[in-house]
Amino acid sequence: MTDELDLIVRQAVYGGFITAGRALQAGEIAQRLDTGEPAVRAALRRLADAHALVLQPSSGEVLMANPFSAVPTAFAVSSQGRSWWGNCIWDGLGILAMVAADGSVTTACPDCGEAMTVTVESGRVSGGQGVAHFSVPARSWWQDIVFT
Repeated sequence: MTDELDLIVRQAVYGGFITAGRALQAGEIAQRLDTGEPAVRAALRRLADAHALVLQPSSGEVLMANPFSAVPTAFAVSSQGRSWWGNCIWDGLGILAMVAADGSVTTACPDCGEAMTVTVESGRVSGGQGVAHFSVPARSWWQDIVFT
């Protein structure tokens, strides 16, 4: 039952991001799933331990479910009247891929500070001259995934 509940809770987390544009609180997930909040919180903890998502240290609520961020970031994603926050440029583009829609990621160049918008139309990325730089090797991302 635990593995099944973890999967259902994970689906609810992503469903909240996709449809509501935000992270659902543990109590909201419990209500939607008609289960107890302690069971949902335990599932969220197991998912975080498995690196399937990241919880806020103080509240235990969802902070990140890649590619989505529960808090504002420098990567604002919009599509068809909906909006989300991505954790990085790749996550911003990943959100558009996940919702299978054209849209844009608005950010700023970390080098010069100039505003830039990257768009996706019919599966093609355009706009914004730039280079994506990863200052932390992928093997080390989970050492501090929020910084990464």
